[in-house]
Amino acid sequence: MRQPVGPAEVRYSSRAEAPAAGALDADHADAAGGASAVGSESDSDVLDAADLDPFDPPEQRTGIDRATSRALLDLLARLDPDDPERAEARNRLTTLHLPLAEHLARRFAGRGEPYEDLVQVATIGLIKAIDRYDPGRGAEFSTYATPTILGEIKRWFRDKGWAIRVPRRLQELRLSISSATTDLLQQLGRSPTIAELAQATRTTEEEVLEALETAAAYSTVSLDSPEPGENAPSTIDTIGHDDEALEGVENRETLARLLAGLPERERRIIVLRFFRGMTQSQIAGEVGISQMHVSRLLSRTLIQLREGMFR
Repeated sequence: MRQPVGPAEVRYSSRAEAPAAGALDADHADAAGGASAVGSESDSDVLDAADLDPFDPPEQRTGIDRATSRALLDLLARLDPDDPERAEARNRLTTLHLPLAEHLARRFAGRGEPYEDLVQVATIGLIKAIDRYDPGRGAEFSTYATPTILGEIKRWFRDKGWAIRVPRRLQELRLSISSATTDLLQQLGRSPTIAELAQATRTTEEEVLEALETAAAYSTVSLDSPEPGENAPSTIDTIGHDDEALEGVENRETLARLLAGLPERERRIIVLRFFRGMTQSQIAGEVGISQMHVSRLLSRTLIQLREGMFR
């Protein structure tokens, strides 16, 4: 993934471009070291309590200047969307809160994706949070931004995880069905029916079935992975390839059918020319027509056969 993070932003390729105040403290660095353990969480997991702890907000753990952040957010809310100062304030807020995006991206570092790509996606979520934040509601920005950033990262993983491109509404409905199935299983003491799942998710039975069918597209298998069993070949070794000899058989069978459908004279000219190797003059003497007539018939018949072969 190498797309810009926004129309007015630049991509930050390293921590060096963020403010000095953005360095993580020792406790945060230790916590980030365990990110691989978080990598196994499901897309439907709730936020970590630490991310929303009012006594230990992310600003303190990431060294963000809260006073500067509040001033810029207030300024952003007052400025007109077309005001050049607004774009500058937006960029400064993105830079200021980049450590928060990096902190949240690090939680997903054990899932096989480059860390800088995770930071890029987290930064997109950060920018969305900046654009949507309303200082008048009284919530701390980090408290508002954290679920927005995590949601952006999780949606990105969900999109990348599907072997076949499945509409996002079906992806999210499938997750809702999974959650509803667990709840109904506990309530009913049995597996829920399609109708019960549709009622729980406020959708139709057809939509539930469609979402359940997409489960087969949710994962991919490496072609280099071995088949089950000892000393088994890899998957790619069991995949067939084009057989030129078989293709030749198919072409001959098709040609034989087309030749059988030709008028007697045209079929005889083709046989004499290509199976007996006779010249057009020899064919003219054999058939009893002029060489020019043989040439015209031969050309027309070959066009007819070629069209039949590729039809």
